[in-house]
Amino acid sequence: MSEPQGESAERGSVAVVQSVDRALSVLEILAAQGEAGVTEVAAELGVHKSTAFRLVAALESRGFVEQLADRGKYRLGFGVVRLAGAAAAQLDIAREGRPICEALAADLEETVNIAILDGDRAVNVSQTRGPAALSTHNWVGQGTPLHATSSGKVLLAHAPDAIRKDVLSRELPRFTQSTITDPEALRHDLDRIVEQGWGSTVEEYEIGLNAVAAPVRGGDGDVIAALSVSGPSFRIDPQDFPRLVRRVVSGAGELSRRLGFFTQAR
Repeated sequence: MSEPQGESAERGSVAVVQSVDRALSVLEILAAQGEAGVTEVAAELGVHKSTAFRLVAALESRGFVEQLADRGKYRLGFGVVRLAGAAAAQLDIAREGRPICEALAADLEETVNIAILDGDRAVNVSQTRGPAALSTHNWVGQGTPLHATSSGKVLLAHAPDAIRKDVLSRELPRFTQSTITDPEALRHDLDRIVEQGWGSTVEEYEIGLNAVAAPVRGGDGDVIAALSVSGPSFRIDPQDFPRLVRRVVSGAGELSRRLGFFTQAR
């Protein structure tokens, strides 16, 4: 007699969680010891050598551990460095951007966000609400579509060609009647953003919500984030964009300098 489908699925989920926990434990072991062989890892985890080998092999395939050819032992790989660097960069952006966001939010009395590119979405890493902000929604850690938000469009406009082509080749979801869903129209909008140095949305993601954003650059000059201000359409009208843009572009420039970017003197 076969077991109930629900119980089988639950056991499978438990096994997956256990494997993830063990894989993370392998990383912690290597971080603490510097290097270790499969036998040592198995002993630390209390599992059979074959299980330890499968865990190490999976981590090695993703670059999180690497084998020392001369001794057959393993150590942390550059995949961990890559993740640590990305996390550190996000923390730097959020930390350095905090006083800038607070000053902008107080000055403009609206919500100010900093977002970074994460695959095919923009993820907010910092948010400060101004005294007149209506929404209490916290966007930190949440992803938003690249084609329908001001930060997303700024990030997409400056993204590597492969990412731009990938997004423009897909169906673009519609969120409101104003969402740009035609790839050619979006391409023109992105080109315009690069040329003018800022982007905007007019009720393209939410009805009654407008926003403007400007690019934030890292020490090498690449765009690594977007600084935006958003608010209700009855307070932020497209006619107000020039005034807002001056402040947002200035704030983005200041954050870029804090992160090590300096324009070349002419």
